[in-house]
Amino acid sequence: MASMNETPTGERVHIGFFGRRNAGKSSVVNAVTGQDLAVVSDVRGTTTDPVSKAMEILPLGPVVVIDTPGFDDEGSLGELRVKKSRQILGKTDIAVLVVDSTEGLQGCDLELIGLFEDAKIPYILVLNKIDLDKESEQAAAIGAIGGSGPSAVLKVSALTGEGINELKEKLASLKPTGDEGKLISDKLKAGDLVVLVVPIDKAAPKGRLILPQQQVIRDILDCGATALVLRESELEDALGRLGRKPELVITDSQVFGVVNKIVPGDIALTSFSILMARYKGLLDAAVKGIAAIKELKDGDKILIAEGCTHHRQCGDIGTEKIPAWLREFTGSELVVETASGTGFPEDLTDYALVVHCGGCMLNEREVTRRVKEATAQGVAITNYGTLIAHVHGILKRSLEIFPEYNYMEK
Repeated sequence: MASMNETPTGERVHIGFFGRRNAGKSSVVNAVTGQDLAVVSDVRGTTTDPVSKAMEILPLGPVVVIDTPGFDDEGSLGELRVKKSRQILGKTDIAVLVVDSTEGLQGCDLELIGLFEDAKIPYILVLNKIDLDKESEQAAAIGAIGGSGPSAVLKVSALTGEGINELKEKLASLKPTGDEGKLISDKLKAGDLVVLVVPIDKAAPKGRLILPQQQVIRDILDCGATALVLRESELEDALGRLGRKPELVITDSQVFGVVNKIVPGDIALTSFSILMARYKGLLDAAVKGIAAIKELKDGDKILIAEGCTHHRQCGDIGTEKIPAWLREFTGSELVVETASGTGFPEDLTDYALVVHCGGCMLNEREVTRRVKEATAQGVAITNYGTLIAHVHGILKRSLEIFPEYNYMEK
């Protein structure tokens, strides 16, 4: 069982190592992490699938390190490996391009640089194997690179460790900083009371709260507000006994309808899923995507997408409850397909609507990529909490605390 003190995967800096086969990517990864994370061999193309590991690297802190297959791989299997490398770009916060210093930059290296530039991913050009070529002048080739160029060009030897500390220091300097997104604390002040409604049913993880609930509680505490956590069965009694009105009630989406009937209209109400969508940069698209629901008709395909993988149970929200609510709301016989984890389709044009989870297990870059892909293909995208609030007729109320989203329920 994961500790509540562990940094969630979606909150870690994702560092992707890219390059040609046998450039020494895996050796550099092992040198940076201080672990045998990746298999190393003189045989070209040893890394056949992306290898990811959540860990701590000083001075960066919590990260996810990703070792990708060779980008110059050949044949049908090679094409699949290259495709996986491209998919990794969607969640990469910092890229490391490993080049064999004895061979220099090749065409596929320049192609990767173009992909980094297009995706606005900061990257470091690492010239590996300088133990074999001390006089390498490959750094001079940087002039041939277009765009903004790499954040640094470093010479390293994964074999001797030369330059590895400098690489780690540079990675740390590229760690995303600035104004971090807030779940709800920017809408609260010290002393506010927030009631959190957390159903405890067979779908709830035994002995712990789910990640969005943990994160919201911490965000509330960070701004000096008070969090009161209870089940929906105790909500009405608790509101009557509090002696003061809470400033906000946050509920699990699955009991949105029940909680809406209990909470007086002069108390703000929203859901964990809506907060996560806002935090991950999905909420604007999710609110706009709601308009597509009224256009759904018999035979339309809906994609239910989740960022995590878990065992499906009877009454599962993604595969059972949301499809049922959609069919009842639209009166249409809809075709529902599901995707989970990293399995987000590249071609979305067959779908009339994508319904995404809050994305707590995905980093913001990956969520943003998925939204951009749907938008670029002309496919509406929304999320669990937004859709559930809409089909229960309470989306306008759920967004009143966020007037910047300007939702007008029709």
